[in-house]
Amino acid sequence: MPLPFDLAEATRYLSSADEKLATLIAETAQFHTDADAAQSPYEALMESIAYQSISGKAAATIFARIKTLSGNGRPPSPEQMLKLRTSTLRKAGLSGAKVLAMKDLARKTIDGIVPTRDQAEKMSDAELVERLDSVRGIGAWTVEMFLIFNLGRPDVLPIHDLGVKKGWSVTYGKKHMPKPKELLAFGERWRPYRTVASWYMWRAFERAGYATTNKIRPPKVKMIRRRKRAVILIKRRKSK
Repeated sequence: MPLPFDLAEATRYLSSADEKLATLIAETAQFHTDADAAQSPYEALMESIAYQSISGKAAATIFARIKTLSGNGRPPSPEQMLKLRTSTLRKAGLSGAKVLAMKDLARKTIDGIVPTRDQAEKMSDAELVERLDSVRGIGAWTVEMFLIFNLGRPDVLPIHDLGVKKGWSVTYGKKHMPKPKELLAFGERWRPYRTVASWYMWRAFERAGYATTNKIRPPKVKMIRRRKRAVILIKRRKSK
């Protein structure tokens, strides 16, 4: 699927706006997302639900089992999903929470809350976040991944993504991860190509390896907050 934006222009812009990012772009592979134009939002989000909180290998195995339930090699249609028994889906490897999420996704697809591919391509990022966030088990991060990897949107910055945050710390030589608000403010220099910059933060995270990235600490907590917490704890102890 061709990108809906000019990648050469995006990398030129980012390289001129950010020296550290320019080095990263020059040293790593070219940006790509392998977006599947044939995959509907319903199918993409069903796959995202299957992949939540487990390893990619385990998720791929489970999702392959789910696809066999349709009889045509694709994920079960919304109508099929609603007819499938919970016990059947649990036997395929889904948790109870994921079964509920997939069935809610199916209902909201039938109701028109989850848009078709054509509808999604005409909607803004904000509209899609609002619509899809209403589906059980679908949060902002899942919608962001859908915008990046399914629709190829150019200006998405997943400020809560661990890989992006740690990749940022590696790229800019920080011992701590950034707070979401800090990353959001920093990312203004990457607009309107924050998706491409985020993709390179993932590459930085991968290149660094776990031996390095495991040493990156959580975001800094201001000393004032720590002192306030300490004072509160002391007062509580005295009142007992």
